[in-house]
Amino acid sequence: MLTLEPVAHIHSDFPTKFGIPRQSGLVEELEALVVFEPPWRDDNALRGIEGFSHLWLIWEFSQSPRGSWSPTVRPPRLGGNRRMGVFATRSPFRPNHLGLSSVRLERVEQSEALGPVLHVCGADLMDGTPIFDIKPYLPYTDSHPQAT
Repeated sequence: MLTLEPVAHIHSDFPTKFGIPRQSGLVEELEALVVFEPPWRDDNALRGIEGFSHLWLIWEFSQSPRGSWSPTVRPPRLGGNRRMGVFATRSPFRPNHLGLSSVRLERVEQSEALGPVLHVCGADLMDGTPIFDIKPYLPYTDSHPQAT
């Protein structure tokens, strides 16, 4: 069994899950901080990150109810009236409760108390959301302009 441990938590202006944009980048000016947990507050782990304009955040839907798993969900974007397969939606009610967001990296700040802190924009995450991994966004492999 895979065990995931948060490497960081995000600090945003959303204390609850209500009002958060439905996906990253919709409100590009939203600012948030990615603060690393003590074992990962190592500058070497971020060496070269400032060379990227955007990052992928892999995170947990930590405030989604953990009821029994269902293969179908009722996406709010469809008015909650139509059932869709969970893997064909961005619903938070997922088997592993993992989310993926692309954010713009504004800067890396060195904090005496917190170590390196990432300042990001466009995040769609609630304050305190656990971050499991951070990866650079590569426009030549992560972008599909022809996608529908």
